[in-house]
Amino acid sequence: MLRIGLFLMTNLAVLAVAGVTLNLLGVGRFITAEGLNLSSLLVFCAVFGFSGALVSLFLSKWMAKMSARVQIIDNPRTPDERWLVETVRELAAKANIGMPDVGIFPAEQSNAFATGWNKNSALVAVSAGMMRRFNKNEIRAVLAHEVGHVANGDMVTLALIQGVINTFVMFFARIIGYAVDKVIFKEERSPGIGFYIATIVAEIILAFLASMIVAWFSRRREFRADHAGATLADRQSMISALRRLKAETEVPNQMPDTLVAFGIASGARNKVMQLFATHPPLDVRIATLESER
Repeated sequence: MLRIGLFLMTNLAVLAVAGVTLNLLGVGRFITAEGLNLSSLLVFCAVFGFSGALVSLFLSKWMAKMSARVQIIDNPRTPDERWLVETVRELAAKANIGMPDVGIFPAEQSNAFATGWNKNSALVAVSAGMMRRFNKNEIRAVLAHEVGHVANGDMVTLALIQGVINTFVMFFARIIGYAVDKVIFKEERSPGIGFYIATIVAEIILAFLASMIVAWFSRRREFRADHAGATLADRQSMISALRRLKAETEVPNQMPDTLVAFGIASGARNKVMQLFATHPPLDVRIATLESER
């Protein structure tokens, strides 16, 4: 129920932002009596495409706290919590970023994530399972990996990439819908039912294919975050953490799908599914770190 509420709230925010922006830009209908106005269509798609990506980015920290049930550590109550906060503080200073919020989320699988629209106002969270099963050096390396995501600006970069992808998926889907409406359905006064049906189908197919592009960029950023983990903490601890994660890969992921892109443990085994995976296989990540010695 919570996820449905967050989904509806995000989409309402996107509609509000996009509607105001289109009014300010004075963008009118992109289907006119003369045909398809490509300039208006491109602006329309860009506004909605980037609105979706940027609204999600700006709400990411709040949504992460809600969806993953992250308990923010404002006042550390245990030695482990004090160590966690101080370790993140040390790594953030080393990476030259502002102190992130630090939290723990109730998942048994060992995992962690970072999110936030601003590298000086981010969130770094680890799972309760990781806190119990990993040693301090391994947790420190994982935290360094997440701080690396923040320092590298990965959240902003992927949001902008997603905005570009959204724009062109919407743009070409509507061109296909218009063509189907005119050529196949012979609709004289477009848009007709054919336009809407074809546009929805085209958007689904194009978005599915385009997700491979976003996933490819995400995998590249993951290698950079691993390198940051090895640099800010130490290489052997980063390798050790990934090996321990590899031993737990058969446990189903318990992190919300919206946060997996910046989690530490993920990656598909099937070669086709690897094209859509946000993380490279753990074996490849370990081998890459070992080859950098």
